[in-house]
Amino acid sequence: MQSLLYGELVPWYHLLDPADDHVLEAASYTEHFERVVVGRPQTLLELGAGAGNAAVHMKARFTCTLTDLSEPMRALSTRQNPECEHLPGDMRTLRLGRTFDAVLVHDAIMYMTSRDDLRRAAETAFVHTRVGGAAIFCPDCVHETFAEDCSLEEGDDETRSLRCLMWTWDPDPQDETYLVDFTFLLREGHAMRSAHDQHLEGVFARAVWVEILEGVGFRVEIVARALADGRPEELFLCTRPT
Repeated sequence: MQSLLYGELVPWYHLLDPADDHVLEAASYTEHFERVVVGRPQTLLELGAGAGNAAVHMKARFTCTLTDLSEPMRALSTRQNPECEHLPGDMRTLRLGRTFDAVLVHDAIMYMTSRDDLRRAAETAFVHTRVGGAAIFCPDCVHETFAEDCSLEEGDDETRSLRCLMWTWDPDPQDETYLVDFTFLLREGHAMRSAHDQHLEGVFARAVWVEILEGVGFRVEIVARALADGRPEELFLCTRPT
């Protein structure tokens, strides 16, 4: 069953997650690809591209192919990125029959809720990465950095306003999943409504990530950095050996 966030609420998505918030991370991805890809990287495949917010800032540098399971999200990305190729696809099973200089998997990887799912997504990235190319996996957290969190997200345009309480919590710290609950207040004109959406996400130890990524054939570098709000983030910079 598709979540509200990637289905019914897609017309509100830009108020929750505007493309302008992704400038710095897109620049970081570009910098890492340029550093490790053999030759000048020109083509990029994004798995689970969602609204295409990273591509907004990367399409001037790369020829982008964007894939996602959600048709409404692909439509939103197509409006933002008409220059980019958009294709339906599950990152666990997608096979395009071609390779790219760079493959990007951002926070959509969090919907891999088992090690088998994560391995299948890693295999998809590997088979689409050319020899000498690179893939970046950027999960929201790993097991060692997970922390319960509650935040308020706000957005407004000329006709609508959104307020969203996002609560990240783990009912069972012994397993490899956690929950993110979104509670929305949506105002359009003088009409107000509410909605609740719960997402099950996967969280894996750093060593599990490395084992799976190396197991499909990548060489792995862990890049640690602090986000603008001080939270830690780790991305897995993976190269396909020549």
